[in-house]
Amino acid sequence: MALSVRSWVANEGGKHFLLWLGGNTWLFMRTFLCYYYGQQYHYLHKMLGLGLCISRASASVLNLNCCLVLLPMCRTLLTCLRGSHRVTSRKARRLLDKSKTFHVACGVAICVFSAVHVSAHLANIVNFSVRYSEDFPSLNVARYKGEVTHTHTHKPDLRITGVLLVLILFLMFTASSYCIRVSNYEIFWHTHNLFVVFYVILMLHVLGGALKYQTNIEAHPPGCLRANQSSPDPTREESGQALGDGRSCKEEARFQPNSPETWLWVSGPLCLYCAERLYRYIRSNSPVTIVTVVRHPCDVIELRMLKKDFKAHPGQYIVLNCPSVSSFENHPFTLTACPTEKKETFGIHLRVVGDWTERFAELLLPDPRAESEILPMVQQRRYPKDGWRRFRLRRLYFVWVCRELQSFYWFAELLCALHRKLWQENIPDYLNLQLYVSQTDGLQNIPEERYQPLSSRLLIGRPRWKLLFEEIGKTNKHKRVGVFCCGPKGISRTLHRLCNSDRYSGTTFEFNKESFS
Repeated sequence: MALSVRSWVANEGGKHFLLWLGGNTWLFMRTFLCYYYGQQYHYLHKMLGLGLCISRASASVLNLNCCLVLLPMCRTLLTCLRGSHRVTSRKARRLLDKSKTFHVACGVAICVFSAVHVSAHLANIVNFSVRYSEDFPSLNVARYKGEVTHTHTHKPDLRITGVLLVLILFLMFTASSYCIRVSNYEIFWHTHNLFVVFYVILMLHVLGGALKYQTNIEAHPPGCLRANQSSPDPTREESGQALGDGRSCKEEARFQPNSPETWLWVSGPLCLYCAERLYRYIRSNSPVTIVTVVRHPCDVIELRMLKKDFKAHPGQYIVLNCPSVSSFENHPFTLTACPTEKKETFGIHLRVVGDWTERFAELLLPDPRAESEILPMVQQRRYPKDGWRRFRLRRLYFVWVCRELQSFYWFAELLCALHRKLWQENIPDYLNLQLYVSQTDGLQNIPEERYQPLSSRLLIGRPRWKLLFEEIGKTNKHKRVGVFCCGPKGISRTLHRLCNSDRYSGTTFEFNKESFS
């Protein structure tokens, strides 16, 4: 366990997560101590106690995370940063891939500190009533001792805005759960777009001005003697605050509500995100033509599409929207064929596993009994003409695990063509191909002649990842090996844990997971 934690902290994601966590902790403690020891909050602290410090400290953390939670969702901005080799380093680009995880972490922090903020203000409401100050009426929220709440007629009602914020946050948090996103994506989409209403109400919420600070500390030091007072305030020793040292007050204490600071935190990211959404909406209005639809085994559909002035690189993804199925659902898919100079079409492979893909497949192929041949991808593939030795990649281990044998037919032609090309270039060891099938039904139907390179590399069961990593580590001592994972969470966690382990003869494994942010 200790090794796992130490290895997790050692990678870039762990370090930056600890940096974010430390920043939240520092901001919370700094604000807490500012309100606990600040002379301008002396009299307010006497009334509210720790409820004042906790409510303000949690509000500062909420401002920070409400600012940061929008930035990871600016997909166009992140794509530009990640694609610019002059702006970001390799480690920074790998960190940008974790933007969705950072967005979730900020969302969880908002929910946690919102609960802390609400709890502290509930205690403040009681203290305002119980510790009603007759000496400083302007400092009170209650109109008399024993009144629990009071509404300012000229300012937004803190109770209404607070309840609305908590309600919206609850809806957004619960609708973000995995079960709801899978069963009904539109619920998640509608509730998550309530963030605009959330930020508007948040701006109004901070205008309430319930908490005030003293503006004339020099003329009225905390604890000073007023004209009709012959001895210091007996409660000053209990408060733990700096006192007036027996000096006389030159004037009565004056108080002023805290200036709203939330808009300074959230206005920039909010405007940036709105501009991003507007740009994506304008760009998505250009038409896309579906050129070819091919049905593959195991409920997989291949789409070949055409869009004017569309440029992409291998490994990137596109966001697909079909208004005939759902106007709000946008689903990311990895590009399996990129446009080239001679052929402008691009393609994706999607598997029919949910309600959206089922309805989309019905629109594309109304008759499920219609069979289609696999596209001759080998004729459409353009390989690089430069020498293989110029590439930094010295060897490629390709491990593909499927439940059914038919799944390997999706890219069978491409893999076989690549294998033949490597043999022609006299570098047969450049690609180490390992295919694993977990179900043994239908193994006798392998077409030996057509897919001989695949059938000879077909294995039964699941990969022994630890042995594979040890083998790669021995043959690549003191080198850097990139691990790229596209698969279920179980395999992803296993590979991530093995990459963080330091038992492979000095070989460094860098884990990368396909991320749709």
